[in-house]
Amino acid sequence: MALGSAIGTGLFYGSASAIQSAGPAVLLAYMIGGAAVFLVMRALGEMAVRHPVSGSFGDYASRYLGPFAGFITGWTFAFEMAVVAIADVTAFGIYMGFWFPDVPRWIWILAVVLLIAALNLMRVKVFGETEFWLSILKVSAIIAMIVGGAAIIVFGFGLDDGANPGVDTLLGSGGFFANGFWGLLASFSIVMFAFGGIETIGITAGEAENPKKAIPAAVNTVPFRILLFYVCTLAVLMMIFPWQDIDGSTSPFVQIFDSLGITAAAHILNAVVITAALSAINADIFGAGRMMYGLARQGQAPASFAKVSRNGVPWMTVATMAGVLLAGVVLNALLPESLFTIIASIATFATVWVWLMILLSHIAMKRDIARRNLPASEFGVPFWPVASYAALAFMVFIVVLLGVMPGTRVALIVGAVWIALLFAAYRLWVRGDGRVRADLADETPDPRTGSDAHPSVTAASPGSRTAGS
Repeated sequence: MALGSAIGTGLFYGSASAIQSAGPAVLLAYMIGGAAVFLVMRALGEMAVRHPVSGSFGDYASRYLGPFAGFITGWTFAFEMAVVAIADVTAFGIYMGFWFPDVPRWIWILAVVLLIAALNLMRVKVFGETEFWLSILKVSAIIAMIVGGAAIIVFGFGLDDGANPGVDTLLGSGGFFANGFWGLLASFSIVMFAFGGIETIGITAGEAENPKKAIPAAVNTVPFRILLFYVCTLAVLMMIFPWQDIDGSTSPFVQIFDSLGITAAAHILNAVVITAALSAINADIFGAGRMMYGLARQGQAPASFAKVSRNGVPWMTVATMAGVLLAGVVLNALLPESLFTIIASIATFATVWVWLMILLSHIAMKRDIARRNLPASEFGVPFWPVASYAALAFMVFIVVLLGVMPGTRVALIVGAVWIALLFAAYRLWVRGDGRVRADLADETPDPRTGSDAHPSVTAASPGSRTAGS
């Protein structure tokens, strides 16, 4: 699930904007952003192992920061997935333009929205099988591209006689910081957008057969995934093709191999990035739908969102997401040129806000553990508390950066309006269980008693509710 959402448009298309902003220094941006994201995932992993519930970070925020925090976290994640899905369908239309340049982009987007909505209304098994094979395809393609790119660097396949692939091409136009430190900062909005969705690792914690093994295993592979799928891939691309010539007209993967005269590879890669977009849209709708379904079960969303079809699918949430994506069709018809950057920056705000809430929930949990003298977590965050506060400061920095950069300032405005709307909705419509802290069982073994689990961590707090009830 995390691969489905996090390895998609941000890498296959958005990386072009990041490269244009920072030049080769974009590799450093992905490493810095990736390190911060890894710390967020470790914080989420610690909470997920201690409290393996399907509501994940929404319930953790509700328990440790209050019910409004849970409400705002859950809905902002759904908003994040919706906005990311619009970015993904926008990229899908751009990819199809490589083959059919004369067909309006919105036609392809309308077709893919109807296809994905139909797929998500089928049995969950159909969704899972589809997502599995789509993810396998794009991961295999990335690995094959790295290997093929390395062969081009070593043997010069498809390159002009005067070409000098390798570090010389990578640094040949202005050095590593070709666009200066400001260019590096400007790339972060797209870089962080690329990692959005990786937090879906936590959503399935309550359904994993053995979360104490599955969650740490998934979280600990995040650094490897970032180095392989982002840093290595983009480094290879910029070693075989001058970074300043990447124009964003299509996926940089496709543009580079097409410009090298390797037409078959360009067409194959275009097919791959199309399947990657389909995979990401699929995962976005699934993730948002599952979160809205959980919010409805908790009294923090319309009760209709908890209704399921005969196939066991929360059809109302799928219909809602399809409606949002249809709005994306209209936006693509009205703003075909500038839409992707605007949507990506708004998605970055929503993504970083969710990560902020995860970090704040984790810090509050650690304080609660110390205050109540509870057993230490089995999967703790390394270098606590310095690492967690450093990651928190970095996420605040990203939010500020969105407001400083003229091209992404609209994201901060939309984000502020979104938070204000959530505050009004909570005050006006949320009642009963929706205003009660989540009640989470602590499954950390206590070496003092030998027990494998503890009662609810909110047992001392009156009026709590059981997560998911």
